[in-house]
Amino acid sequence: MLEINARLSIADTELTETFIRSSGPGGQNVNKVSSAVELRFDVAQSPSLPETLRARLLARRDRRLTAEGVLVIQANRFRDQSRNREDARLRLAEIIRGALIVPKARIATKPTHGSKERRLTGKRVTSGIKKTRSSKGWDHE
Repeated sequence: MLEINARLSIADTELTETFIRSSGPGGQNVNKVSSAVELRFDVAQSPSLPETLRARLLARRDRRLTAEGVLVIQANRFRDQSRNREDARLRLAEIIRGALIVPKARIATKPTHGSKERRLTGKRVTSGIKKTRSSKGWDHE
């Protein structure tokens, strides 16, 4: 059972773990041991997720999400399988926790009179500085 928060958890039967050979550090051990973990979670078909959360997860532009709605996480940070397995599960939980937060709707506002005035004054000052750099008034021989 993968605990996301106090009210949401995902059953182990919904998670598919595949163990593959890892790249990176490990010496000759890398060629013999399948220590990397590929964790797959079907977001589109999961009965554990509320509909709003599922929609937010599927709407994300995440390269780990396949066209079928399966979230694929590869973990090969560590040299042993158990730590990589735990790392993949923690990363999945973090992704789901991130989607639990409902983004605030942006309210369109207009700039205040004072902010417009400050912007234009700054532009006038910069323009004046640049005008003094011109070659007018210099005697060129």
